[in-house]
Amino acid sequence: MYGALWSWSSGNFKAWQLITYMFMHQALDATGQIAFSHILFNMFTLWMFGGILENVWGGKRFLTFYMICGVFAGLTQLLLQADFGYAVGASGAIMGLMAAFVYLFPNTELYIMFIPIPVKAKYVIPGFMLLDLFGSFAPRQGDNVAHWAHLGGAVAGLLLVIFWNRGNRRNFY
Repeated sequence: MYGALWSWSSGNFKAWQLITYMFMHQALDATGQIAFSHILFNMFTLWMFGGILENVWGGKRFLTFYMICGVFAGLTQLLLQADFGYAVGASGAIMGLMAAFVYLFPNTELYIMFIPIPVKAKYVIPGFMLLDLFGSFAPRQGDNVAHWAHLGGAVAGLLLVIFWNRGNRRNFY
């Protein structure tokens, strides 16, 4: 996994991995089965929220936003979890998109699988972030999720969208 983001302590860390890791995907899960769900969820979320944000910001700003969130997610993982082996995936950047979306469009109604009624984004997306926060402090045995990367991407996305949107007051209710 040459392009994966390796922990400082592994001896395999290289600076470019802060970019390359978010364009890689784990082929097999912990049980040895093909891991489609991770990339499927990330790409579905990118399509669902990213398309809207790109229409609002334009392609260049969207790409800048996405890359900043991904790099910040990687840095957060490196700094807050000392020995994690390696990390791959776009989840940190995706969480940044979700944070920006909930800031800009808090009352958008979303449908969640197995919940037959719409739920506003301002309740759903922070709920995902809380799950990652809990997972970062109380990881399960065999949990190979980079929870700190998810949270770092969300924080970067929220701070960046607040900074870019500072002249425009929006209500969160």
